[in-house]
Amino acid sequence: MTIRQRIDAHAPQPGVTTLTSVRNLLVVGSGKGGVGKSTVAVNLAVALAQEGARVGILDADIYGPSVPMMLGLSGRPDSPDGKSIEPLRAHGIEAMSIGLLVEHDTPMIWRGPMATSALTQLLNDTRWGDLDYLILDLPPGTGDIQLTLAQKIPVAGAIVVTTPQDVATLDARKAVRMFEKVNVPILGFVENMALHVCSNCGHAEHIFGEGGGSRLAADYGYPLLGSLPLERAIRERGDAGAPVVASEPDSAAAHAFVAAARRVAVELARRPTVARSLSISLAGE
Repeated sequence: MTIRQRIDAHAPQPGVTTLTSVRNLLVVGSGKGGVGKSTVAVNLAVALAQEGARVGILDADIYGPSVPMMLGLSGRPDSPDGKSIEPLRAHGIEAMSIGLLVEHDTPMIWRGPMATSALTQLLNDTRWGDLDYLILDLPPGTGDIQLTLAQKIPVAGAIVVTTPQDVATLDARKAVRMFEKVNVPILGFVENMALHVCSNCGHAEHIFGEGGGSRLAADYGYPLLGSLPLERAIRERGDAGAPVVASEPDSAAAHAFVAAARRVAVELARRPTVARSLSISLAGE
């Protein structure tokens, strides 16, 4: 017996048109900068791909794109017809970013409408493959780009990233309320930099506080999808363009990202679907 798996397309917020080549569009947001949102988005994308899914990532941070560096991507994407663009590929996933279309030190001095127009163009004009998941790495805050997502882009689920400290969870709460107000379904929280274990002595310490993600989950009724460690290798691998999930798959950090990615998939699977996902066929005796 041969089992072929197909991941369901899950219902986005009401009133938006689904994408033909993307089954599930997931957004990763934080409400503030400095919590490692892009690191989480990239490693979740790679982890989902390692689990057998077809995955892409779109760097929606028009003003501060970091996905190309974290994936080790360089060079300009091709445009076969002069209208659409081919995504680049790295570590088993497709990727697109404004950072691939401009010089790396060029600031995007754009007002909100220009930034949102650029984002929707990147999303719609990229020749995405047949994807199970497209991860959008959102910019910090709750502004124009986030509102555009809610109004025009079919989001199957949102992942809110925080650190344990109060100042981060305060902004994460704003992100939750924003997604709720615009009817974007929330899958849960990811608590980043939750625990540091000294590489010399093994002492474990909650540098940024303890339990912030759990308190958010309890207050809003969304699950805690994972608690990720504060570890030098995660930063080093990201800076080198080799996400820790891909470069150190047997490490505790990689296992934590994979566990979070699996929980994301499980929580998404609980939501209403628009297609069936599993086909089973007999092969041989």
